[in-house]
Amino acid sequence: MKIGIIISTNDAETCWNALRYANFATGQKDEVKVFLTGKGVECQQVSTDKFNTIEQAEMFLSSGGKLYACGTCIKSREQKESNLCPLSSMKDLYEIVKESDKVVTF
Repeated sequence: MKIGIIISTNDAETCWNALRYANFATGQKDEVKVFLTGKGVECQQVSTDKFNTIEQAEMFLSSGGKLYACGTCIKSREQKESNLCPLSSMKDLYEIVKESDKVVTF
């Protein structure tokens, strides 16, 4: 199955759970793509010891998951592109939604 996950919050626990779900689905051999938008592009900055979003995102990428981040949202926050926040566009989000069997939002 193809699963699209959209994260639009900077709440550490919610981001962490979304990425945990992405990792679980990848472990089930699903094709998973995560798109960070709005406050979701802050997911690295909100990482804590208890809700380690960076660790979850790195696990997701190392298991073959694809991560995208809204370039406009990154730039509006004066952030820089990174492995965990690669510059992407609304076209990428559109393609994820279009090709996914299921889309989950957090």
